[in-house]
Amino acid sequence: MPSKTSAKSAKAIKAAGKSAVSSRKGGRGGSLGGKRQIPWLMIGAVVCILALIGGIAWVLVPKIQDRQEQDKYTPSAQKKDPSDQIPGVVKKDYAAGMHVAATQRVNYDQSPPFGGPHDGSWAACTGVVYAKAIRTENAVHSLEHGAIWITYNPDKVDQAAIDTLKSKVKGKPYSLMSPYPGLDTPISLQSWGHQLKLNSADDKRVGEFITALRLNQYAYPEVGADCANPTFNTDNPPAFDPTQPGPDAVPMDGKGLQQDASELGGSGVPGMPAGGIPGLPNGVPGLPTGSPSLPGGIPSIPAPTDGPTQPDQPAPTQ
Repeated sequence: MPSKTSAKSAKAIKAAGKSAVSSRKGGRGGSLGGKRQIPWLMIGAVVCILALIGGIAWVLVPKIQDRQEQDKYTPSAQKKDPSDQIPGVVKKDYAAGMHVAATQRVNYDQSPPFGGPHDGSWAACTGVVYAKAIRTENAVHSLEHGAIWITYNPDKVDQAAIDTLKSKVKGKPYSLMSPYPGLDTPISLQSWGHQLKLNSADDKRVGEFITALRLNQYAYPEVGADCANPTFNTDNPPAFDPTQPGPDAVPMDGKGLQQDASELGGSGVPGMPAGGIPGLPNGVPGLPTGSPSLPGGIPSIPAPTDGPTQPDQPAPTQ
């Protein structure tokens, strides 16, 4: 028979067990019933930081990409003709300094042409957007000076495309733009010895071509020549002639023409820049042809038709 002490001990153990169970239930109930606080302040700060990072990336990433693209197509001594990397560019070699008279035409081998004999007066190419088609022989001379000539078929492009092209030319030195009736593609870009025909003004190759070839000193003959021409009326330029050149047109080899030595990458005197000493028209005055004081004298140099030369300029970016 259990003693009273044992009975009391058993009751105490049972009571303690019930108390422990009750405590555990109460604890679980408290955790389920209680509310956990959400750290809104921290979440807001994280969202703000992420938004700031996103905004910076949105601004900087395109600029970094543009800079990388510019560097890719910027000419240098190691990369003299970046247009080699542009799909669709056509290249040809042409003799420089072949001048025709204002009444003569050239039987060009390309349309639009991008090299060959040309008028002795160049089309002003100081970022001029011509409303009407201009005489081809004048425009080709501008290419010899390092300019980019953008042409378009007015029957194949809309005003939006024309405005896009204008933004690439207007006010930009060594560039010009004009309609070219009968062009076989909507758009064509020319530099000396280079051409790129395109279907869209939004084509990224427009900017690549300009960056690679405008004033690229390795890619045109008359480095340092001016693009302003006060004798060329930009409001009323010589008109474009859409007819086929006649049998009296000057051939592409310039047969019958005399090359202007001042446009051949030198003045004819070793060590002197094209056109003689900058600022001195017609080369060096006071030294007659065949001067006995110099070995062989100075070869006869016809007075250049171009304006005063300028110091060499690095190729600009677009």
